[in-house]
Order: sequence, then C-alpha cells, then structure tokens
Amino acid sequence: MSREKFNKLRHNHCCFLSVSIFVVAFALSSSPAYCQQFDGYDNNPASQELFSELVYNSFSNFTSVFKQDIAKYFGFCITDVDEDWNMAFNFSKKTQFLSNCAKKTNGDMTARICTAAEIKFYFNSFFEKGSKKTNYLKPNKNCNLSSWASGCEPGWACGVAKGQKVDLRNSKDMPFRTTNCAACCEGFFCPHGITCMIPCPLGAYCPLAKLNKTTGICDPYHYQLPPGKPNHTCGGADVWADILSSSEMFCSAGSYCPSNIEKIPCSRGHYCRTGSTSQTGCFKLATCEPRSANQNITAYGILFFAALSFLLIIIYNCSDQVLATRERRQAKTREKAVQSVRETAQAREKWKSARDIAKKGAIGLQTQLSRTFSRTKSKRPAEQLKGFGQAKPGTDAALPPMPGGSSSQQSSEKGKKKEKSNLSRMIDDIENNPEGHEGFDFEIGDKNIRKNAPRGKQLHTQSQMFRYAYGQIEREKAMQEQNKNLTFSGVISMANEIEISKRPTLEVAFKDLTLTLKSKRKHLLRCVTGKLSPGRVSAVMGPSGAGKTTFLSALTGKATGCTMSGMVLVNGKMDPIQAYKKIIGFVPQDDIVHGNLTVEENLWFSARCRLSVDLPKPEKVLVVERVIESLGLQAVRDSLVGTVEKRGISGGQRKRVNVGLEMVMEPSLLILDEPTSGLDSSSSQLLLRALRREALEGVNICMVVHQPSYTLFRMFDDLILLAKGGLIAYHGSVKKVEEYFAGLGITVPERVNPPDYFIDVLEGIAKPKSGVNYKQLPVRWMLHNGYPVPMDMLQNTDGLGASSAENSAHGASEFGSETESFAGDFWQDLKANVDSGKDHNLSKSGDLSGRRSPGIYQQYRYFLGRTGKQRLREARAQAVDCLILLLAGICLGTLAKVSDETFGVLGYTYTVIAVSLLCKIAALRSFSQDKLHYWRERSSGMSSLAYFLAKDTIDHFSTIIKPLIYLSMFYFFNNPRSTVFDNYIVLICLVYCVTGIAYALAIFFEPGPAQLWSVLLPVVLTLIATNTENGIVVDYISDLCYTKWALEAFVISNAKRYYGVWLITRCGSLMESGYDLGHWYRCLILLVFTGIASRVAAFFIMITFHKK
Repeated sequence: MSREKFNKLRHNHCCFLSVSIFVVAFALSSSPAYCQQFDGYDNNPASQELFSELVYNSFSNFTSVFKQDIAKYFGFCITDVDEDWNMAFNFSKKTQFLSNCAKKTNGDMTARICTAAEIKFYFNSFFEKGSKKTNYLKPNKNCNLSSWASGCEPGWACGVAKGQKVDLRNSKDMPFRTTNCAACCEGFFCPHGITCMIPCPLGAYCPLAKLNKTTGICDPYHYQLPPGKPNHTCGGADVWADILSSSEMFCSAGSYCPSNIEKIPCSRGHYCRTGSTSQTGCFKLATCEPRSANQNITAYGILFFAALSFLLIIIYNCSDQVLATRERRQAKTREKAVQSVRETAQAREKWKSARDIAKKGAIGLQTQLSRTFSRTKSKRPAEQLKGFGQAKPGTDAALPPMPGGSSSQQSSEKGKKKEKSNLSRMIDDIENNPEGHEGFDFEIGDKNIRKNAPRGKQLHTQSQMFRYAYGQIEREKAMQEQNKNLTFSGVISMANEIEISKRPTLEVAFKDLTLTLKSKRKHLLRCVTGKLSPGRVSAVMGPSGAGKTTFLSALTGKATGCTMSGMVLVNGKMDPIQAYKKIIGFVPQDDIVHGNLTVEENLWFSARCRLSVDLPKPEKVLVVERVIESLGLQAVRDSLVGTVEKRGISGGQRKRVNVGLEMVMEPSLLILDEPTSGLDSSSSQLLLRALRREALEGVNICMVVHQPSYTLFRMFDDLILLAKGGLIAYHGSVKKVEEYFAGLGITVPERVNPPDYFIDVLEGIAKPKSGVNYKQLPVRWMLHNGYPVPMDMLQNTDGLGASSAENSAHGASEFGSETESFAGDFWQDLKANVDSGKDHNLSKSGDLSGRRSPGIYQQYRYFLGRTGKQRLREARAQAVDCLILLLAGICLGTLAKVSDETFGVLGYTYTVIAVSLLCKIAALRSFSQDKLHYWRERSSGMSSLAYFLAKDTIDHFSTIIKPLIYLSMFYFFNNPRSTVFDNYIVLICLVYCVTGIAYALAIFFEPGPAQLWSVLLPVVLTLIATNTENGIVVDYISDLCYTKWALEAFVISNAKRYYGVWLITRCGSLMESGYDLGHWYRCLILLVFTGIASRVAAFFIMITFHKK
C-alpha cells in the first residue's frame, strides 16, 4: 500500500482538517517566548517535575498570539477562547507526558515544539487552492524536494541546531529544524510535512505507534514507514482532526483518559463517553457495567412519565371537583338572587294598592264578584277605561285612582329601579281563558299590585280588574306564610312579576327591498315592502326557494355577496341595523350550540357576555332562570347538549337551547330562522308560547315557519307570505289572510290547513276555482296596496284594469334585458365589491342600542372559563395526543440515536418533524371545530380578541405539557450530552411556534386541507433546511424556515457540551451545517417571534375572511 494512498485516507475530510489546524494554532499558541536546548538533562524526579512546570507555564499565556484571529474566523464554534483552551490544554495537573518527553529528548523538547510561524503555515496550507488537491503540506524550508528530513515523515519531529534560539511567538520566520530527528513523543502529534510537535488535547490518547508487520501500518494510527529507510521506526500520533478522520486519537468509549498518555477502563457503576477525561457516576436506578459507554436511564424516563401521568390524572379528577365547586357557587348565586328578590318583595307595601282599588270599587264589588265566580264575560265596553285617563294599559295609572294618590306615587318611586313584570302563569291563563280567574290564582302572589298589573292581554274590562284585586285580598294572609318557605321556582316566578325598566322597542320598516345576486345578476328578493312592529309575532311563510331566509338576512344586514337596494328604517330612521346588534337576536336555522357544555352553561355564557354590564349578577341569574323555565328545560339544565360523536339532549331540546341563547340577552328584535323545524306539535307550541311572552314585553319577533298546524298558525299576530322570486303575496294580520284570499276567489277547502293550502297555491300545486294564476298573486298584492309594479311584471296582470297597469308603471325595471361581456361583468362585480366595502365602512357607525356590554377583559375571563371547561371535557382526545407523542418519543429515542459525529442532527431532525406534525394536528381542533360558533358570537357583538386570546391561553397548557411528555421518552432513551432543560426550552419554543401556524391554517382552510398542510409543511421545510447543496435562493429560504431555527438550537445545545479533543469536530460540524454557537438565544427568539406573528396573522384572517 503506497504512502500516498494512506495520506489520502488520512486527509479525506479537507474541510474538517482545515478547521482543525487553525484550532491547533489556537491551542498550541502556548510555547515559551524563547527556548533553547538543555544539555545534560537531569534525571532527578524533582528536577523533572520542576522542568515540566516551567515548560507548561512558559506557553500557558500564548493564546494572545492567535486570540483575535480565532475570535474573528472561528467565533461560530469558539465563544470563549480562554475557556475552550483551558478545557483542551490545561495540563497543570497532568504534566507527566512533558517530563517523559523531556527525558526522552534529553532536554531538547522545547526546541521541537512548533512556533507560531509553523502553525500559521500549517493552517494556511489547508486554505490555499493546492491544499485541497494534495495529501500533505506545501513545501517549506524544512521539507521540500531538495531537503526531506526524517522529521518530515508523519509521527516524527526534529530539533534546531545547537545554540540556535527558537522564538515561539515569531509568526513570520520559520526556524531551520532538521537536526536530531526522532519519533514524536507520547502525548504529542507530529503532522506530515512539518518537523515540529504539537501537544495532544485533553480527551485524546496519543501513545507511540507500533508496527503491524502484517499490514505494514503503524498502529493505532494509519501511516506507513517511508520506503528505503530501514532505520526509520513508527513514531507518535500524526494528526488531530475530526473524529471521522482521526478517531484513533480519541479516547475510546468505555474508557477515560486523565492525560493524553493514559487510558483507564471505566469501572462498574460508571460510564465513559468517547473523549472523556474522567469517569462519570451512574444514577442509582441506571445500570452501568464495566466499560460502559453510556448509562441506561430509561427507568427514569418511565418514572418521569408515570409521575407526569399521575399529575395529569389528578388534575383531570380535580377538574370534576372544580366544576362541582363552581356549580355549588352558581347555586349559591341563584340562592342569593332569590334572597335578593325576597327581600325586595318583603320591603314593598303588601297589597296596599290592591286594597285601595278594592275600596274604590266597593260600590260595584258584589255585582262584579258574581261575574267572577260565574266566569261570564263582562259586556262593559272598553271605553270605560277612558274614564281613568289615557294612561298606558297594564300600568298602575290604568287602574282606578286611589284616594289622595300619595301612596301610588310613593309605591312607584320604590319600584322605579330594575324590576320585572308579568307573571308567566298569569299570562298563560289569560291567553288560554281570558274569562277565568285562574290567571290570578297565584301560588306565591305579589307584594305590590301596582308593580304587578298584567300588561299582556291587558285588563280590558273593569270586572277583570276587580277579580284581580279580590283574588289578591283573599290570599294575602296565606301568602305571608308561604313567603317564609318559598321554593326556588316560586321565587323565580315571583321575580318574573317585578317590573324592570322596559326594553327599547325596535320597529323595522322596509320599502322596495330588493336583493340581487352579484355573480348571476339574479333577484333573490324584489319589491318587498312592509313593517315589523314591536310586541307582535310575525311569521314568514312561503314555498321552498321563495327567499324566506334571505329576507331575514337582508333585514339584519347579514346578506353577503348580494347587492341590496331599497330602504330599511329602524324606528322611522335611516340608521344602519348593525348599530342595534347588541339588542337584536338572530337564531340561525342550524342548532349552533356548544355540545360539550350543559344547557345552563350555554345560556349563562350568552347572558353574561351580552346582557348589560350594569345589570347586577342576581338579575342576570333570574333572566337565565326565566328562560329555562319558559322553554321547559328544567329537567335537562345540567345535561350536556351533546355532539355528533357523543349523545346529549334530544333534538327538540337542542332547538330550544338554540333559541334560548338569544332570549337570555333580552333582545328588542328577535329573528328566528325555522325554529320549529323538526319539532313536534307540543314542542312547537311550547316554544311559541315562550316567544309570545317575549312579545308581551314589547319584543319584535319575526320567524320563518314551515307547515305550522292550525293551532300554531292562529298564535301568530302577523303573516308575511312570500312567493317564488322573493315577492310578497300577503303581509298583514293572520286573522285577515283568509278574508283577503277569499276576495281573490281563493277559498280554503274544508278540513284543509289554511297555511298549507296557501303554500300549495303559491307553489302552483293547488289550482283555485277562480282561475287566478299563482304568478299574479304578488302583482295583485302590490296593486291592492297601491305599490308600484315593475314593468317586466305587468305581463302577469292579464285581466286587470289598464289604468291599474298604467299607474303601476312607476318604478319599472328592465333588469337583465341586455347581455354584457365577460369584461363588463367583471367590472360590475369589482364595482359592486368596492361599493359594498364603502357601505360596510359607513355602516360601522356608533352603537345606538343604548346597552353597555362587558369589555374585552371581562369577556376574556368568560371565554377563558368556557374554553377551560371544554378542554377538561375533551380529556380523552388530549390523552390520545399525549399517547401518540409518547410513542413517537420511544421510537425516535430508540432508533435515531444521537451520534457524536454530527451532535445528534439526525435524531433532532426527526424530533422537529414529529413534534411539529403532531402538535399542529392537535392545535387545529382549537379553531376548526368552532368556526360556526365564532361566526354566530361575532355577529352578536362578542369580542373576537377575547375569544382568540382565551383559546390561545388554554392551549398554553399543552405547550408546556407536551414537550415534557415527548422528552420523557426521547431524552431518556437517547441520553444526549445536552441537558433536559435545554431540550425542554427548545421544544417549548417549537411547540409555541407550530401552534400559531396551526391556528392560521385552521382558520384559513377547511379541516381537510388544513390537516394536509399541517403534515406537508414541517416535512418540506425540514428538507429545505437540512439540504446543504442549495442555491442562493434556497439558502435564503432555508434561513427563514422555523425548522432550521429549531434544529440549530437543538444542535447548539448539544455541541457546546463537546470540548477538549472534540474541539475540531465541533468547529467542523458547525461550519458544515452553517450553525453558530452564539445563535442559541437568537433561534429561540425567532421561534417565539414566529409564533407571535403567526397568531397575529391567524387573528387577522379570523376577523377578515369572514363566512361568505
């Protein structure tokens, strides 16, 4: 085997060697300023020790020669020159190899150590062009074609001429060193092509080589003896480079080297990594056999995971206790509300105004009592009420005046503040039987009749007033006893009768309301004119495709992708409807309710976020309880609503909860989209009765209904009947609809439900005997009310008077008569988008509702509590995520071992991919499953920022826990040199970063594409970050990849634990990867910054790219 071949084998890693030489320069900048050979070296041990100390001290401060150059060119791998030198070349405690070398060279050792010029020459040779092509150093004054001393061979060195001084600090002139050539001393290495010695660093083992006669190689090194020189023997070590090029120089695993000439096997109970200078004791539970290269700490990982699991189980089990405690606190809150109502009621004058009314009507009391018990209808005309003044019906002023009037005034002042009116049972009985006195037969009674006069159906006759007063007087004593032991439901009923400040009323009028689809230029609504009045329940009916839901969306300003014309007036003003969104409730067609919350939790959250912040908490509790009672949800108040995967309450109950979410905010305008769809007749009547109670409070209610029963149909006040094309066929009182259609010759057959028949007529299924075409019905309604009829609709007016047609020509439209080109359509769409943007900006006027809702911080607290409950009830999904992370840590910790050559790049690369992928997929659930809920809550005026921050805050728990779960297996199976804390910090920053990216993906994409992006993104970015053969553009992209920052942080945290003999390997590996030891904090900051930036982008997407 030729010498060139072996030289090529030794120098096959030019990049690493080039780094190594400069580090050698830094390391060996440690010789005395001036040295000369010592004649007659003394063999006295004391003299040898003294000589060794003098030699060591003479070069201990030589780092100043190369310190600036090292900091400039190798700052990426050497952060502290003095510390790294001390870790590699501090031989103060182990100077035996110096004594041995001095003894061997007879005092000539100092003349054989390389000077600064030789080290610089050695270093520069690897960076010049020819160095990459040659297997040895360039020719120099000592080793060239004309002069090749034995010291030029690997493992050998020479001295200087006798009497010649050597200036080791001289970095310009290389001394002549060609005499007294001999084998390199133990503990030193002598490079090929230069005739001086360099000390081996700590952690290296540099014995003298021995010739292997079989292979002709000097073991343990890999160089051959020069041919033609029979007196030449094997010398010492020849090169110090990276572990791949000079692994024979490193202290082997399972042994430790306290000095560079001594190697001791590790004893039992200890382990020794490659390049160790001392043995490290194993942990108590770890098993370490003799010559162990690493300790097995898997048991600690298992114990750590068991402890973490135990802690999570405790947290989960305690969460039930926490929820139970919160339930008890809420129950106490309800009891406090009850106590507040009781105290308020007892403080009032008991039936004072009722007695006054009874005394005032004492003359006619006997006559009225007979009517009361016989339940005969009073025939006294309603005009008698006018004798009491023009006061509003249902108030104290509407009752007969009391003598003096002072008590009435005093009572009104006491009940001036927020109090409730209209007992629910009384309203039910008045609605079902206006003539009976059962409606006034209360279980608990009222303590101030002036605050309790019915406002629903009103006291239309004087006999009803006296019946009411008489019933109260007779039950006064009984109620005083009952007040001592009031039940909770009884107090809630009593609270319903305490009069509060009335809700603001909203009257919505619309004129020539037309809605046009932008893309197809098609009418969804056309020429819709009418009015929705407070205190009335309006039903919107019509065949499928008539635009019923579109009509409701247009009224509430939620119609997107359309061009709207006409006018919508709120209380007779041109105010935007969005300015009243705090007092407008919109119940969507789908039951958008949180399935992992109970019925009461859903309602209570909506009440806290949407009721006025000035309303005391006891009164909010009473509002929620009133809604629960009126909707008949008492039996399921503590039951989970349920999801598709987990069964909860019934469909009808879920529908009522969906309505209750809007009722608890006490709206002035309540819009419902098909609230009775899927409900049976009894459930529909229960829901409609609850809505009628709201209407009695002055609420304007409008709802879409499909095929109501006749009983349900008669419970509505007004009817809006839409025909196909978004045209109104009838808008008026329910009681007059049959009369109107009978005037058109459309008579409802016997035993046929009128609304079903009218819809069949509008659908074209039923043919009226009068021969009226269903297409003529909208036109006839317009002509009946004197509304203008568009010109293109006049063709449906055959048989009508010409004058009517002429009068209706006003407002004609020739929409769609011309066909425009694609460019024209595109321009019109663009123009419409700009106009809609302007309208949207203009619609963002100040709030006109007069309600002050909770601020962002208060809503953040509410969202935080709700999200925390949801996470606790999703513990199974969280456990599955943790189990998958655990298995990933076991697999990667077992298969992808951290190698010393690359400082664990492979294992950490897999870690970045696995943790990114698994944490992203888990974080997608935070927003992808709640989009519909967010859209509903945002449209109702809830804070988007509070919603987003609460979600992110709860996910911080996973950001802290999941890295621990993964490291419990990966770290303890792999056992890298970096600490657990360093790895944990990097993983926390990585999880925080990928969680923010997952938020943006979940909000911007649908669930399927979001999961696909979550899988592909970490894999692709990691491939880009780890590919070293890239172009300029790809390198620039890789510098922006979060995977590179995470991988660099992992490698740096591990590489900084390698020192001594690993110094060249560390510098070479970091140079090849492009990493810098000083960038650890920068990588963490970039990861955190990316997480923050991605969250900002996710929030921007959430509030910008709204549901279309």
